Formats: sequence, structure tokens, C-alpha cells
Amino acid sequence: MTNSPNSALQANALQASDTDGLVCQGFAPPLNLKDFRLIAFDMDSTLINIECVDEIADAAGRKTEVAAITEAAMRGEITDYKESLRRRVALLKGVTVAHMQQVYDERLQLNPGAAELVAACQAAGLKTLLVSGGFTFFTDRIRDRLGIDSTRSNVLEVENGVLTGRMVDQPWGDICDGEEKQKMLLHTCAQLGIDPKQAIAMGDGANDLPMMSVAGLSVAYHAKPAVREKAMVAINSGGLNRLLEVARV
Repeated sequence: MTNSPNSALQANALQASDTDGLVCQGFAPPLNLKDFRLIAFDMDSTLINIECVDEIADAAGRKTEVAAITEAAMRGEITDYKESLRRRVALLKGVTVAHMQQVYDERLQLNPGAAELVAACQAAGLKTLLVSGGFTFFTDRIRDRLGIDSTRSNVLEVENGVLTGRMVDQPWGDICDGEEKQKMLLHTCAQLGIDPKQAIAMGDGANDLPMMSVAGLSVAYHAKPAVREKAMVAINSGGLNRLLEVARV
């Protein structure tokens, strides 16, 4: 049977994606971005270039210790994410809010293509969601900077402008981990009256896998090996806007 021009193009796209840092599996691109209604982003090392907890720890002289826990958690080697985050936050005790502002001003940058991808999704009619195991100090600023519709993340306890080494419980629970990210994605889909298969989930670490597993399109961005293996799209080189090569406007 002779392949149609369209199927030949799809085959070429798949072949190209395996060699230029954009890998697709389980479907034949391109997809239509307008077929989706929601995109959910992880923040640290996905939308932005740093792991905020590690950079805050640097102000306390404990970056090496905290970063080692972060790395093990993102690889999935520490299975209790909540406990790993509590351990890291405890090491932040004594850091000032001024130090956190310095991290935001001097170290935090949007990853390449982040603003372009968010704008393209918004223009295509998608709602945007930021779900992070990080902290509201940063997610609120990124939300406002990119015009993201809603967020879920953790609140650091502050007394007299100084971190206490604890987090504040919120009405929905104590810590935004992988399970909470998935719950928030599903809750947002329900609010929008859409099927989760109309959602895109994008992340880089093990705690992003739960939300990626229920989304219609899962995207790994410069991710840990276990995340790349499970994602339908793995962006291994280039910016976040490379997703637009797969899900076109």
C-alpha cells in the first residue's frame, strides 16, 4: 500500500524528532494546539532556569546539602517527596525575605521559549496552570510575569522577615507534591468542563509524572531519564517553544 503524503510527512517528522533533540512516542505529530484546552507547567527547571530551594539555600551556605536532596528527589530516588521538601526547607531557617528577592532578581530567568510558548497557548485559547513543589514567593511572581491563570505551590513560613524553616498548611493540604499536582490538574479540568485528555502537562522531575500520566499530552523538558522515557514528547535540546513543532497553532 502506498503511503499518503500526510503519513509520509508524519514519518519524516518522527524520524527527524529522534535526531534533533525532540523525541515523540506513542503518536504521530503534528497535533493541533487548539484541540487542547489547558496546559499545566511545572516551574523549577521547567519554566525557569533554577531550583529555587537550592538557590535560597545558597544564601544560608547550605546549597550543596540541599541540592543533593533535590537531585535525588527529582530522579525519584527519594520516594517521599513531602519529607524531602521538609528536610530541605528546615535547612533554610534564618534566610531572609531579602535574600529570596535577591534570588529572584539576580538568578532566576525564564527558560528559553517559555514566554513564547505561554503566549501561543493563550492565543490558541488554552487556560494556563502553574503547579510547583516550589514556593508562592516565586510562583506568584512568575504567574504575574506571564499572565498565567492559576497556580498551586507551597507557602514558606516567615516571621519578622526571616524564614522559620517550616511551611504553612493551606486549605487544600500541606505540601504540593506529585499527587497534589495531579489533583490540581484534574480539578482544573473539572472546573473547565473538559476531559483531562484535552490537557497538556509539562515538567522535568519525578514529581511531575503523576500529572503527566493523566494528561492527553505529556511533555518532558530537559528532564530526568525516567521522565523522558515516559513522556510522549521529550524536548532534550532547545527551548520550551519547541513544543509548537509538535502541537501547532
